[in-house]
Amino acid sequence: MPQRIWRLPGVYRPQDDTWLLASTLAEVGLPDGAAVLDFCTGTGALAMAAARSGASHVTAVDTSARAVATARANAWSRRLPIRIRRGTLTAALRRGPFDVVLANPPYVPCPPRKARTRSSLRSERWDAGHDGRAVLDPLCGTAADLLRRGGFLLLVQSSLAGTTKTLTRLREADLVASVAKRERIPFGPVMRSRASYLVSHGLCPASQDWEDLVVIRADKP
Repeated sequence: MPQRIWRLPGVYRPQDDTWLLASTLAEVGLPDGAAVLDFCTGTGALAMAAARSGASHVTAVDTSARAVATARANAWSRRLPIRIRRGTLTAALRRGPFDVVLANPPYVPCPPRKARTRSSLRSERWDAGHDGRAVLDPLCGTAADLLRRGGFLLLVQSSLAGTTKTLTRLREADLVASVAKRERIPFGPVMRSRASYLVSHGLCPASQDWEDLVVIRADKP
């Protein structure tokens, strides 16, 4: 369901993972009058999908000032009433709880950097620590507090960042978690550039040139 979405340089471009999560949301549907959070909103693509799906309130949060400006411009141009704020999980918690949480966070494993360069700043759109879990783990630990009873989280990530780990973290938070959708895709430019790192750190075998994009659903009973 790709659509024309404007973005500032440095903001994550909607791609396979975005559309996989959006299609899952369309299949699952929203509860009547749902309050929705789009965490790590980027261009606001998922927040806009939620608003068009009938959410009564949509809040979008991102740590990037450029992402916030981009999401605001995209929502305004479509006359969609989305609250867009710059901040971390703490900011999201202050605006909750929510009936539905959507998240397409950074999840690409990356080697440590000794200094911030122009290249490293660009890659912050997807880099997430040595195992790809720098954002996933805090999000899993906070998900139950972000959700109202009866609410659910839809989270998309790469299998290379540990699908089982995400399911375990969510279940440890007393959420009912399972894989809702999965799609296998060939390595793109970013994963190809990290191939040797992924292999050396045991995240995939040398022969692997693909990843599974996984949408995980976690319900709060």
